[in-house]
Amino acid sequence: MAGTDKTRDATLGGPVVVLIDPQLGENIGMTARAMLNCGLTELRLVRPRDGWPSEAAQSAASGADQVLERTRLYDTTAEAVADLARVYAASARPRGLVKPMVTPRRAAGEMRAALAGGASVGVLFGPERSGLVNDDLALADTLLAVPLNPAFASLNLAMAVLLVGYEWFQAADDTPGRRLETGGQPPAEKAELVNLFQRLESALDETGFLHPPEKRPGMVRNLRNMIQRMDPTDQDLRTLHGIISALRSGRGKADD
Repeated sequence: MAGTDKTRDATLGGPVVVLIDPQLGENIGMTARAMLNCGLTELRLVRPRDGWPSEAAQSAASGADQVLERTRLYDTTAEAVADLARVYAASARPRGLVKPMVTPRRAAGEMRAALAGGASVGVLFGPERSGLVNDDLALADTLLAVPLNPAFASLNLAMAVLLVGYEWFQAADDTPGRRLETGGQPPAEKAELVNLFQRLESALDETGFLHPPEKRPGMVRNLRNMIQRMDPTDQDLRTLHGIISALRSGRGKADD
């Protein structure tokens, strides 16, 4: 899915991504691409198998050059996290260690709070085949577990990073929830709604729609509730009043 637009402002920052013993340069490049999608720019590598820098990583990054250019290389995990105050480890297997475990969504909120308080944060990801070992997990404060199909929860490295990065990005999303676009029209006041209800019900009485009499109260309530759910504006009410007038006018002409 193409979505690059260099004319727009980028959202950058967030936790450090630390890859422990990554194997293929392509996976590192795809990880960089996943990171930049979510505004993450600081990548650290511990003992990449195929060395660094990597042409394969450059090709697979699909333009995420600013991540690759800032990538830092370390000999040990301890060195890679030495300046971090809070560390998460992406691993579904606690391997006998007693550690708190959270989902990426929960972790995203915690990481944002930590960073807002001035603490540095990082997330560890293990090698593609085996994952993190106990010595790496021991350096983490919290484990990250992604809730997926328990019978098939296989993620490649870039997918895992993208899931964590996506939750991080979404945690700051200020896009409003679903709402009704009114074009600046104010909502109708209740007095105006009642006026419409009474006029509509009078017109429906004239046509015999609210019949038989014993069912009228329930029918009226349903009609009022239906219109209320529209959350109508003043303009909506004027339109409905016009419809009622037109129907009444038309009925009168037909009767003539």
